[in-house]
Amino acid sequence: MTEDATENGHEPGEEWLREHDRGGDGDSAEMFDAAAELERLAAENATLKEQALRYAAEAENTRRRAEREANDARAFAIQRFARDLLDASDNLARAVAHAPKESADATVKNFVLGVEMTEKALQGAFERNGVKRVDPARGDRFDPHLHQAMMEQPAADLAPGSVLSVMQVGYELFGRILRPALVAVSAKAPAAAEPANPYAQGATDAAGAELDTKA
Repeated sequence: MTEDATENGHEPGEEWLREHDRGGDGDSAEMFDAAAELERLAAENATLKEQALRYAAEAENTRRRAEREANDARAFAIQRFARDLLDASDNLARAVAHAPKESADATVKNFVLGVEMTEKALQGAFERNGVKRVDPARGDRFDPHLHQAMMEQPAADLAPGSVLSVMQVGYELFGRILRPALVAVSAKAPAAAEPANPYAQGATDAAGAELDTKA
């Protein structure tokens, strides 16, 4: 018994017990409310974190879409102009390939050097603006997205469907083909002829006719 309950020399009554029980229930209620508040805050934090991740992903997708659209707009703006310059580039390349490089004439040498520098400058301008050459090497696999087969030729040293030679280089702009490379492709090996079957119907008839004649 406690001192306040036995101060007057009698047992504690029901009213005193009820008051102390109410005090214990209040502490339990406060702890329950605190736990519920923590759970609510944790759920709210998880929701906010999920929203932040979703917003970050949407922002990244928007950035990529804007970058792609900007590249598409840039490519469309120069696509026609670049395609019109391809003929000039081809003519310069032909001039460089057939130029008399061993000429002793200084004027001819300077002219050839000027053509080579012009062709090199044009290719540099192409590269800086996203126009790249499509020039497959011998033995590369034929790619229908980048190459256009102009002919097939047998080649014992290459697998069928390989590039034999380039007839005209191609160009692409930011991954989009401006002009496919014109190539010759190694042909498939001809199918081996099946040996004649001596027991076929025609051979049997011929053999029977020969026997009848001899008879």
